[in-house]
Amino acid sequence: MATLEDYRNERLRKLKEIEDLGINPYPSKANRTVKISEITDNFDEFNEKEVSIVGRISAIRSFGKLVFVKVKDYFGEVQLFMKAEGEEPSKGFLSAKQVKLLDVGDFVEAHGTVGKSQTGEISVFTNEIKLLTKTLRPLPGRDGFTNKEERYRRRYVDMNVNPEVRERLVRRSKFWQATREYMNSHGFTEINIPVLEHTTGGADATPFETHINAYDEDLYLRISHELPLKRLLGGGFEKVYDIGPRFRNEGVDDEHLPEHVAFEAYSAYENYEDGMDFYEDMIKYVAKETWGTLQFHVGGFDIDLDQKWPRIKYADLLREKYDVDVFNPDIDQLYGILKKAGVEVKPGLSAARLIDHVWKLIRQTSGGPYWLVEEPLALSPLAKKSEENPLITERFHPIIAGTEMGNGFSELNDPQDQLARFKEQQAQRDAGDDEAQMLDMDFVEMLEYGMPPACGWGNSERNFWLLEGVPGREAVPFPLMREIK
Repeated sequence: MATLEDYRNERLRKLKEIEDLGINPYPSKANRTVKISEITDNFDEFNEKEVSIVGRISAIRSFGKLVFVKVKDYFGEVQLFMKAEGEEPSKGFLSAKQVKLLDVGDFVEAHGTVGKSQTGEISVFTNEIKLLTKTLRPLPGRDGFTNKEERYRRRYVDMNVNPEVRERLVRRSKFWQATREYMNSHGFTEINIPVLEHTTGGADATPFETHINAYDEDLYLRISHELPLKRLLGGGFEKVYDIGPRFRNEGVDDEHLPEHVAFEAYSAYENYEDGMDFYEDMIKYVAKETWGTLQFHVGGFDIDLDQKWPRIKYADLLREKYDVDVFNPDIDQLYGILKKAGVEVKPGLSAARLIDHVWKLIRQTSGGPYWLVEEPLALSPLAKKSEENPLITERFHPIIAGTEMGNGFSELNDPQDQLARFKEQQAQRDAGDDEAQMLDMDFVEMLEYGMPPACGWGNSERNFWLLEGVPGREAVPFPLMREIK
C-alpha cells in the first residue's frame, strides 16, 4: 500500500520532469478573464467565447486520445476538454499528452473556448494547460479526514476536503459585516482600541500576561473593549464601537476560546431600556442577514427570534428556581445547590461568585429568547444602580438557547461609586479570585473629568457559534491547539 512518502516522491519526480521541460512550476502570474461560476451560471452568454480560467484540479480522466480535467476555483467547477492530437502547446504550457505530469490538487490556468461535450456537460475546450502550482502532498479523501484534531491542526486541508467549513467562515464574515452595517447605519463610529494594557478590566476573566522590551514592563492582553471605549465617551464621542480580538486565559470548551472576536458599543445619553430595544433589533437584523431566517433549532431548543422578547428579573428567577434570596444570600445553601448539581467550586468563594454559578444552572435550561434584567449590584461592578432599588443594577442579558448572547447596562459614571466598587473587586482579587476586576485609577480619573450617561453593550462571536449550531473551534479558521513536541 502506497504511503504519503511514496506519493510525495512520485510528485517530486514529476516536478523534476516539468522543470526539465523548461517550465516554471511556480510562476508568479496567472491570467484569468472570468470566474468559473460565471460560465456555468450564464452558459448562453459565454457559449463559443474564448476564456481564461484558473483553479485547482479536482479530477483527471483519460480515455484514449481524450483527456478530461475538472478544475475548480472558489466560485465553481468546470471541465476542461482536451485532445491528445493538435498543435504544439505554447511556451510554458503542457499538452494533453503531458497532463500525466499533473496531479489532483495542482493549480492550473487554461485558455479555451466554452461549449458542451457530447454528454451535455459545460466545458472549456483547450489543448494546453499552464501549471501555476505543483503540489507535493495529495489531499485526503473526505472519508479519510474526519478526525477533529487532524482537521483543526491542518485547517487548510479541512477547508478543501470539507467545503462546508469554508462556507461557515463566509457566514462568519457576513455576521460581522452585518453588525457593522447595522451600527454604521445608526450613527456609530468604529474606533479600534489597544490590545495591550497596563491594567485590564471590563470583565470577570483571567488575563494573559506579556512583556514589552522597549519599556521593560509587563502588560496584559485585553479581556474586554469596555474601559477604553468609555474613555472615548469621556473624550467627547457619543456613539462608538469596536470589533476585534480579546483574550481570556480560561478553559477551552464549546462556548469558550482563549482568543475570539468580540464587539462592544457605547451610546451616550441612553440607558439600558433604550439598549434592549436597539440590540434586540440588531440581533434580529444580523441573524436575518447571516442565515436568512429568525427561526433556529440549536442545543435542543427551538428558537424563534421573531417576537418581542420578554423581560425577566434576575432575583425573581433565582427565587422561583432555587428559593435563593440574592439580596441576603445563604452561603451554605448556595454551596449545597451547586454540590447537588455536580458543580465543583473551590471553598471560600464570595456570595456573588456562588450566585453566578447557580444562575448558570438556570441559564443552561433556558431556551428563550428573553432579557434577564436587574442583576444584583455585587455582580455588576461597572453598571449603574437602579434609582428605584439601589441593590440592583440597570443591566440586561439576552438569554437564547442556554447561553447569554450579550451583556449591556446603563454605564456607571459616578467616579466615587466606581472607585468603591473597584476597591471591592480588587479586594476579591487580592483574596485569590483571579477573575475579579483590577483597580483602574486612570479610568476613575477619567470619570472625575466627566462621562455622560450612556448605554453600553457587548457580544462575542459566541453568538455566531450558537446560531450556527457548532462549537467554537468549528467556527473559527485556525483554533489554538496544544503544540505537538
